[in-house]
Amino acid sequence: MTEEKTTKYAGGCACGQVRYSAEGRVFYMGNCHCRDCQRATGSAYFPAFVIAEAGFELLQGEPKWHEVTAEKGHPMQRGFCPDCGSPLFLKNGASPKTRALFAGSLDDPGQYEPSRNIYVGSAHAWDVMDPALPKDEKMPSW
Repeated sequence: MTEEKTTKYAGGCACGQVRYSAEGRVFYMGNCHCRDCQRATGSAYFPAFVIAEAGFELLQGEPKWHEVTAEKGHPMQRGFCPDCGSPLFLKNGASPKTRALFAGSLDDPGQYEPSRNIYVGSAHAWDVMDPALPKDEKMPSW
């Protein structure tokens, strides 16, 4: 999904210790079903909301970071609240000028409108996906 207008977003963790704001064009909104995202969310997928890093600002608190190596060899750093454990955002080493927000961490999760599902080859049988959204077995080539 691509937005032409500049939009503001705000979010944070469940306990309120970590807060962020973001502003700018949305590059992508979609659900990632890879095993790493399933583990990181404790759920079926990661609802990713990708914006420009330049529009991201940490307002309060300091997240804890967990780094893994992605399938293609680049680092993926996931930021979460050190107190309540809420997943907040992700830095993708393959795309350092962007920041992926966890849609559930937004103050208004209604701003999230997924445009596709990726890594559906790792999706669980009980994970019912929107049939109207495109599906990619792995990471699509953009």
